[in-house]
Amino acid sequence: MAELFAAGQQPDVLFWVGCAGSFDDRAKKITKAFVKILNQANVSFAVLGTEESCTGDPAKRSGNEFLFQMQAMTNIEVMNGYEVKKIVTTCPHCFNTLKNEYPGLGGTYEVLHHTQFLKQLLEEGKISIEGGKFKGKRITFHDPCYLGRANGVYEAPRELIRKLDAELVEMKNCKKQGLCCGAGGGQMFKEPEKGDKDVNVERTEQALETQPEIIAAACPFCNTMMTDGVKSKEKEASVVVMDIAELIANAEDL
Repeated sequence: MAELFAAGQQPDVLFWVGCAGSFDDRAKKITKAFVKILNQANVSFAVLGTEESCTGDPAKRSGNEFLFQMQAMTNIEVMNGYEVKKIVTTCPHCFNTLKNEYPGLGGTYEVLHHTQFLKQLLEEGKISIEGGKFKGKRITFHDPCYLGRANGVYEAPRELIRKLDAELVEMKNCKKQGLCCGAGGGQMFKEPEKGDKDVNVERTEQALETQPEIIAAACPFCNTMMTDGVKSKEKEASVVVMDIAELIANAEDL
């Protein structure tokens, strides 16, 4: 973004990479898959790079409002300095925070989750994914809490899966009845409390009941939790966990 701004150019979209997409080895693959699609569709986009800080979601959800506001204000100052209008992110936590929490602190932007943005690209004919290598595959979709219940986005990811000519099979707990993967609210960064079963194992069991070949996710945290759940059930040889962006990037080998 700094380079473009210095050259007097303004990209259409700021791609907010997020902490997971920047630092987690598994999530980096989702970032690369999404960028591959953006380049293929000739989208004018930029990233903040080292100027991007955490949105502050984990701090806020863990109860540290002071740290959240410090992180948010820093990000808002940077984005307003670049006159950012539209943001797209692959993380529902970033999506929810940027969309719903930042306006109160002076950062008002059009914020889209990458599944919404990909659906737009499809509708505009900028990408096409019919009849790729996922044709006929059994795919179940796990609704991320901050995409589904918090923001009511249920259809965009499902529409993309259907467009792959895949067979979408729903879990008993889906959409408004979706079950958390266990990572939200800062839980990603701590050990679980004592109990009979971890939430991610419970959710993975629900996914496996649909006998899927692929568990589709749309959140880097969910991806980690569901992958761990699949490993705990020793099913990694037959079931893979993939982000929607990876499915689309790999469908046609973009």
